[in-house]
Amino acid sequence: MMPDFELHPQLRKDCEEVLDWPLCKVLLMNNALVPWLILVPRVEGVEELHQLTSQQQYQLLQEVALLSSYLEYTYEPDKLNVAAIGNKVRQLHMHVVARQEQDPCWPEPVWGNLASSPYEQAELSALLVQLRANLA
Repeated sequence: MMPDFELHPQLRKDCEEVLDWPLCKVLLMNNALVPWLILVPRVEGVEELHQLTSQQQYQLLQEVALLSSYLEYTYEPDKLNVAAIGNKVRQLHMHVVARQEQDPCWPEPVWGNLASSPYEQAELSALLVQLRANLA
């Protein structure tokens, strides 16, 4: 990990920082319509999975699995969506989204199909406290 790591401005705009894990910064997408977390490896200049070292790839997979388990246990989703698309935000990041068949754009992907619905400030603050306590 490089000390000069910077989070992409779009991720900084759309998300709230939750905490740092060994490899990744954990972010909460500020959209109350679906539970949506993002992992960003704190490695400067990486856009693709294969650009990580083998050890970093393994650590990323472990962190994706841990976050997926947390979302599955907490929200009991019908399906977890895990993806690294990166067409607009080139910095490598992994979306982990807990989907319900009743969510607003089911069964379509959330990307480009979900309206923006930011959390109310009190709900956001409480959720961040909960996430930090459970993911630390």
